[in-house]
Amino acid sequence: MTKNNDISGNPEFQYQPGSNEQVLLNKLGVTDADEMDAVEFDLLTAFQADLFIEVEIDQVITARDLCDWHSDWLGTVYEWAGHYRSIDMTDREYPVATADLIPGLMSDFEENFLSRYMPCNDMEFDQLVEALAVCHSELVKIHPFREGTRRLARVLATVMALQADMPPIDFDLMEKKKDRYLGALQAGYAGNYKPMKQVFSEVLNYSLEQAELHDSV
Repeated sequence: MTKNNDISGNPEFQYQPGSNEQVLLNKLGVTDADEMDAVEFDLLTAFQADLFIEVEIDQVITARDLCDWHSDWLGTVYEWAGHYRSIDMTDREYPVATADLIPGLMSDFEENFLSRYMPCNDMEFDQLVEALAVCHSELVKIHPFREGTRRLARVLATVMALQADMPPIDFDLMEKKKDRYLGALQAGYAGNYKPMKQVFSEVLNYSLEQAELHDSV
């Protein structure tokens, strides 16, 4: 949902004609929500495959990098891909920052969280869990992009895990326990990262188990 703040002519607020306001205005002319979900998923899969090869083990990700990732992923779909959202949004599951605060908040996120917790190449398991929980909570709380913020936050988490010599994160467990994850996001909004640490501890262990099963086949 969005708040009606200076939205006249803003493509972030517009829906694709013929989509019954189910699909955002896009360059591909897609009007079916399921089709758009598939398009975004396929693009994300391809983007991640390239990114995970390119990212350096000692690289500190920046706010600019996150914008570039968003553009690389969704730039062929949305005009505003790679740019911070310019409209306010409401969410049924957790509150997010107002649009006017995003540039400053992302600058703070880079300085106080990304620069603090990255690179992750020398981290032990518990250190990585903390880094993932804090950075994920803070980025999702800001919700810098009109579409795809949580998925991009997962990409960031996976990059951090790969730097720490972990396998790519398998988020299936997080999806199966979505209510718990949303509760952890709400706790993180108030600065309580303990629930999200528990979520990522379980997710990382699950990812290790899945990687071992795959290797044994």
